[in-house]
Amino acid sequence: MLSNRNNRKIFTNDDMQLTAPSVFAGQASSRTSDRYAFIPTINVVDGMRAAGWSVTHASESRTRDEARKGFVKHMLRFSNLNTQLSEVGDSRLEVVLINSHDGSSKYTLQAGVFRLVCSNGMVVSDGLVESIKVRHVGNIIDNVIHGSARILENAPVIERTITRWQGINLSQQEQIILAQSAHTLRFPEGSPVTPEQLLRSRRADDNGSSLWNTFNRIQEHAVKGGDRAYDQESNRRVRSREVKSISGNVNLNKALWQLAESMAKLKS
Repeated sequence: MLSNRNNRKIFTNDDMQLTAPSVFAGQASSRTSDRYAFIPTINVVDGMRAAGWSVTHASESRTRDEARKGFVKHMLRFSNLNTQLSEVGDSRLEVVLINSHDGSSKYTLQAGVFRLVCSNGMVVSDGLVESIKVRHVGNIIDNVIHGSARILENAPVIERTITRWQGINLSQQEQIILAQSAHTLRFPEGSPVTPEQLLRSRRADDNGSSLWNTFNRIQEHAVKGGDRAYDQESNRRVRSREVKSISGNVNLNKALWQLAESMAKLKS
């Protein structure tokens, strides 16, 4: 695994083979229809690399169905190091690509933000930057590359949003309200993990009462997990888990971003 100038890990093919083998599927699943145009995801990756993009994350869904293994939904995050447009303060704009070879997903492109200080990957809500879907027909590789360029063009929009959030200070009560809303999205009723735990800083860079800092703390706790609590019902200590499901991770990230955007509108 290589590193770029911002210490963001660059995934090689060997790295992807370990974490997302479905990227290298040599054919489509037998469950797909005759209209399905099979283009291996690795071919798209090669096209993206030629256009200046690097893979910075790769994962795939888990399945117990042997017939689906090697074809399941997978997620790749790309960073473009050839343009300053991708730099957003302490973060980088990334393109999140989701695909599958079992017919369960089109090629889907979404705007992502990677915060350098905490190695935390976010997904921007569709309300700010609309996701792009590419069907498994036609010139898929060019369509994905063009879609990625369109997402990169939204860097100024995302930068203005982050700058605005950095300038909005939240009272302690407002931070708790935001954490409570996020807690409802992430945890079932009666969870021993409390909303207040989502507000705890894991590093000095996350301290502060701005909406951006508050959102980052909440997002990391909610998505990455790791919070310990005592469950009275089971009479044991528990620890919140990382959201590893691709759909669950993306949907939660988008919902949390939308919560922060709603708070920003209230404060304005």
